[in-house]
Amino acid sequence: MPSSKKIFTYPSSHKSNQVDNYHGTSVADPYRWLEDPDSEETRTWIEAQNKITFDYLSEIPTREKIKQRLTKLWDYEKYGIPFKEGERYFYFKNNGLQNQSVLYTLKTLDGEPKVLLDPNKLSEDGTVALSGLSISEDGKLLAYGLSTSGSDWQEWKVRDVETGEDLQDNLKWIKFSGASWTHNGQGFFYSRYDEPNEKTQLEDVNYYQKLYYHQLGTSQSEDILIYHRPDQKEWGFGGGVTEDGHYLIISIWLGTDSKNLVFFKDLTNHNAEVVELINQFEADYSFIDNDDSVFYFRTDLNAPRGRVIAIDTKNPAPENWQEIIPQSAETLESVGILNNQFVADYLKDAHSQIKIFDLKGAFIREVELPGLGSAGGFAGKRHDTETFYNYTSFTTPGTTYRYDMITGKSTVFRQPKVDFNPDDYETKQVFYQSKDGTRVPMFITHKKGIQLDGNNPTYLYAYGGFNASMTPGFSVSLLVWMEMGGIYAMPNLRGGGEYGEEWHQAGMKDKKQNVFDDFISAAEWLIANKYTKTDKLAIAGGSNGGLLVGACITQRPDLFGAAIPAVGVMDMLRFHKFTIGWAWTSEYGSADNSEEFPALYAYSPLHNIKPDTAYPATLITTADHDDRVVPAHSFKFAAALQEAHAGDAPTLIRIETKAGHGAGKPTAKIIEEAADKWAFLVRTLNVEV
Repeated sequence: MPSSKKIFTYPSSHKSNQVDNYHGTSVADPYRWLEDPDSEETRTWIEAQNKITFDYLSEIPTREKIKQRLTKLWDYEKYGIPFKEGERYFYFKNNGLQNQSVLYTLKTLDGEPKVLLDPNKLSEDGTVALSGLSISEDGKLLAYGLSTSGSDWQEWKVRDVETGEDLQDNLKWIKFSGASWTHNGQGFFYSRYDEPNEKTQLEDVNYYQKLYYHQLGTSQSEDILIYHRPDQKEWGFGGGVTEDGHYLIISIWLGTDSKNLVFFKDLTNHNAEVVELINQFEADYSFIDNDDSVFYFRTDLNAPRGRVIAIDTKNPAPENWQEIIPQSAETLESVGILNNQFVADYLKDAHSQIKIFDLKGAFIREVELPGLGSAGGFAGKRHDTETFYNYTSFTTPGTTYRYDMITGKSTVFRQPKVDFNPDDYETKQVFYQSKDGTRVPMFITHKKGIQLDGNNPTYLYAYGGFNASMTPGFSVSLLVWMEMGGIYAMPNLRGGGEYGEEWHQAGMKDKKQNVFDDFISAAEWLIANKYTKTDKLAIAGGSNGGLLVGACITQRPDLFGAAIPAVGVMDMLRFHKFTIGWAWTSEYGSADNSEEFPALYAYSPLHNIKPDTAYPATLITTADHDDRVVPAHSFKFAAALQEAHAGDAPTLIRIETKAGHGAGKPTAKIIEEAADKWAFLVRTLNVEV
C-alpha cells in the first residue's frame, strides 16, 4: 500500500508560550519542554512517537525480507589493520554478526591469535563499546576506554597483555581524549573534565578540560596535573609522547576548528616547563615525528591543501622554519614516517593517493592502489620496513594489504568474502555545477545496465562540514539498496575537506548556504540527467549531514520524495547550550552574536518549517542517550514538522533507546536501523522489490 493513502494522527505535542529575544527578533520555541529527555512528559512523548513509527514500519511487507538479506550479507569476517608494539602484533576482528569487534594479540603474523579484550562480554546487549586504546611501548600493557550506550563519556582501565587480567587502575570522566604512555611503561598522559552533575551529565556543557599523568597503581585522585588553563574554559588538550620518548607534544584544540596550538614538554628533564611552540590559532599543525630538537608537522599554514614543514625548537622563530614537502594540487590529509621516509596520504578528487618521499622531501614513488577508493593505515615506527593498509571502495569490502617499504610491493593480507559479485556494479565520478557555478564532484554507484529513464529509486547522501572528507567506502547496507535496484549518489559538498581548507571555509558560518545549494544542485543534476525523479529521490545524512537534510527539505520540500535526517543539528539557535555543542560555533557561528544570528536563523531547520506545507516522507532518527547532538534537536523538529505538515506522506521519528550518536553501536542495532530505513524508502518511494 503506498504511503500517500494513509493519513496519520500524530501524538500530541503541546505548545508552550516560550519566546526568546535575539537581538530584537522574537523567536518562539514552543517545544522547549522536549529539551529535558528524562521528564515524564518527554518519556511519554517518546513512547507515543515510537509506537506510531514502529506500527507503520511493521506493516511494510518487505521489512523482514530486507532485514534477513542485511543479516546474511553482514555475516562475514571483518579484520582491522594489524599494528605492532614491542614484540607483539594487535588487530581487531569481527566474526560477522558480533555486536562489537574483538581485540586479538599474537607474537608472529602466522602465530595463534589470543583474545585480549572482547567487548561483547561487557554487556548482554552489546551497548558497552571499546572506544579508545593505547598499548605501552614494550607491548605489555593495554590502556583502554569504555563507553556505555553510545555516550561520549569514557571510563579507562589497564590490562596486562600476557595474563589478560585487569590492574586496579580505573579512570573516569574522560571525554575527547586518548592515552599516551611514557616509555618506561609506568603510566600515561590523558585528558579529563571535572566530575559532572550525575543527573544532567548527558546534557551539561563540557568546559575546562585538563591534561593529567596517571601513574600505574595509584588512584585517579593522585594523578599529576600536567597542564590546564583556568583562563580558557574552551581549550582542550591532547598529549602525545614522541617515538623517541623525549617529548610530550601537547596539541591544543578549540572546539571543532581545525586551527590548533602546539606546546611541548621535555620529558628527560623532571623540572622542565611546558614550552609554547605555536601559540596562535592561525592554522592546523599535526605533529609527524622529530629528529632530536627538529619537529616535523603537516600544516595548512599558507598552504590550504597542506604541506610538510620542519621546526627546530632551538630556533623556533617562523623565519627559521623549513618547507620539506610543498603544497601540491592534491589535498594532503596526513603524513607518517616509516623506513626513514615520509608516507603522505593525499586526496585527489576525493579518492586516495599515497606518495612516498625521503626526509629531504624528494619524491620516491606512489603506492599503486587497486582503483578509485579509500586507503588508510600505513602506521608504524620510524625504522619499520613493513606496514599495513586497508583499501575499500563502494564495491570493494575493506581489504588489508601488507606493504613492503623497500620493494614498494603490496600483497593481500586479509580479504573478506562477501556474498555478492562486485562485477555486477559500477561506480563513476561526475562533476556538476552548483548554484553559483562552483564545480562539485559526485560519486554514483549502481548495478550495471540500469536505464536512465528517470525512474530509479535514488539515495542521495552527503555531509558537507567540519573539514571532513567523504571518500568511497564499502557498506553492506548500501549493497542491499543497490540489489533492490537503487542508485547511491554521494556528492563532495563544500564545507568538507576534500579540496583543503579553502573548500572547508566556503561552507562555514555565513557561507553555510553554499552547502545546501551544492546538495540541492546534486539532486537537480540527477533528475535532469534522468537518473531519477522527485518521487523516487531520497536524501539522507547524519549529524551535520542531518542538519543538511533538515535545511534542504525546509528550503525545497518540492524537490524530494523522502528524507532521512539522522541525529541532526536542527535548532541552530540553541545548539551551543548543550554538551560539546559550544565547540561547533567555530563552524556555524553563534546566535549570541548579533552579526552571526541572521544567517543561522535564515536556515535553521527548526525555524524554517512553514505551516500548511506538504513535506516529503520523512523518517527522523535519533537516540535518547545521544550526548553529542542531544536528541532535543530531533524531538523539537519532529513535533514542529508534524504540526505544520499538510501532505499525506508520513513524517515520523524513530528513537533508539540505550544508544548515542552512533559510535560503538552494536551490530544488531545497526542492522535493525538499516532494515527500517530501507523498508521506509521502499514504501514511500514505491520501490518494486
